[in-house]
Amino acid sequence: MSEVDSQLVLKAVYKPLRLDFKFEAVTSRARMRHKDTYLVKLYDPVNPERVGYGECALFRGLSAEDDAGYEKRLAHACEDPVAWLKDNAGRRDSSITFGMESAISNLGGNQCRWHSGEVKIPINGLVWMGDRDLMARRVEEKLDQGFKCLKLKIGGIDFRDELELLRIIRENFPADRLQLRVDANGAFTPDNAMDRLEALERYDLHSIEQPIRQGQWKDMAWLCRESPIPIALDEELIPLSLDPDNRERMLDLVMPAYIILKPSLCGGFGVADRWIEMARERGIGWWATSALESNIGLDAIARWLGDKNIPESEMMHQGLGTGMLYHNNIPSPVIQQGQYLTYNPHGTWQYDF
Repeated sequence: MSEVDSQLVLKAVYKPLRLDFKFEAVTSRARMRHKDTYLVKLYDPVNPERVGYGECALFRGLSAEDDAGYEKRLAHACEDPVAWLKDNAGRRDSSITFGMESAISNLGGNQCRWHSGEVKIPINGLVWMGDRDLMARRVEEKLDQGFKCLKLKIGGIDFRDELELLRIIRENFPADRLQLRVDANGAFTPDNAMDRLEALERYDLHSIEQPIRQGQWKDMAWLCRESPIPIALDEELIPLSLDPDNRERMLDLVMPAYIILKPSLCGGFGVADRWIEMARERGIGWWATSALESNIGLDAIARWLGDKNIPESEMMHQGLGTGMLYHNNIPSPVIQQGQYLTYNPHGTWQYDF
């Protein structure tokens, strides 16, 4: 993300926004009808027309900083965002860091590779939990849209039904035509995880996210060593977003195949870059995922990925297919075309601030 002169005095204002799902979004962890977030507008008091927009994407029940004092700290950060980032980025309030970094990067307009429209980011199609028939219909919809990589949420219905759904998919779409990922959101236990991983093995899965709940490092390390399916860590990273020493300890002990970066939850973009460095040093793969942000946060993550200049042929499918989830998302030029997320440089934003 772009840096800003530490001597520059900027101000910000924020507003809460409740995003309403088009359906009940179900994981093994929660059922959601809406997602609360905070939008920020950054401006230069000397030149108020110079503005940037970001999203302090607090995730209730999941963000490490979710407590009663959050909004008071957000208001304090808005008084001097540059000074706040200098003192706090990577040390507290991951979502505020994410929002202010995003707004500073956006300051003065949309001028980067991503906003030029030249970047196409491959994304996975996300299939939310439901009963077997509903999930099957959702799989068919994603395939009709042209997705070559699907991610299925599992662990919330009967495991036999989930296996049957995977069997049906694989009968029609072998691994060389469709990449399959599953996300357990910590639904398995250390006692049953290996049995379930072995049952899943026959379906040629690319990976499984967070099979057991975070914080169980020894059990997770054993699973990563012995699992027939590559394991990706997701929620495991969130408590470590502000704990640099233990980030390295966890990676060295657990050694997953992949880590999944949600910048609003794992410390902001600067910390996410450090996660990538540590992963590369250890031969661990990575991809990025949105954490149910609005189009403002989704755009910020795509801009960050675009700045990395990863050739399309080398970029893994990213988890950025959340822009169509809400009735009342921020109208934007961020568009989904088949299995790609891209940006229409001739489109307009409607920030409603």
